[in-house]
Amino acid sequence: MTGKLVEALARTGFVGVSKIAIRSRERLALLRPRHGVLVVQTLLWADELRDPGDLAPSAPVTDWELELAETLIGSLPGIEESELQDGYGHALEQLVTAKLSGGELVKPGVPAAPVDLLAALEESVQAARAKRRD
Repeated sequence: MTGKLVEALARTGFVGVSKIAIRSRERLALLRPRHGVLVVQTLLWADELRDPGDLAPSAPVTDWELELAETLIGSLPGIEESELQDGYGHALEQLVTAKLSGGELVKPGVPAAPVDLLAALEESVQAARAKRRD
């Protein structure tokens, strides 16, 4: 039965919406076909969404800033999925293994100082432009 649902959703371009129970709590879920299988993605209920309020930048974005951002995006290489790693999951596995074996737990290091994002963006754009000229 599931195979027919996957095929029908793929043909029509539609998705299914359902309710599922996870840990004795009802959640909304989206059902989508992907590579011949049915993928379930949990969603949030309307009351779980918060109003973003005034999170938008107070100053408008200038044309220069927009051009810098577009240049940077254009110079970025693609991402290989095999290069992506779950750092949190790996650290958690190490912590559990250390606790189970009775080993000493390592305290996390001091976080790096914050970076001026606009300066870093401008530096990256300048480097990309210089690389294109070469």
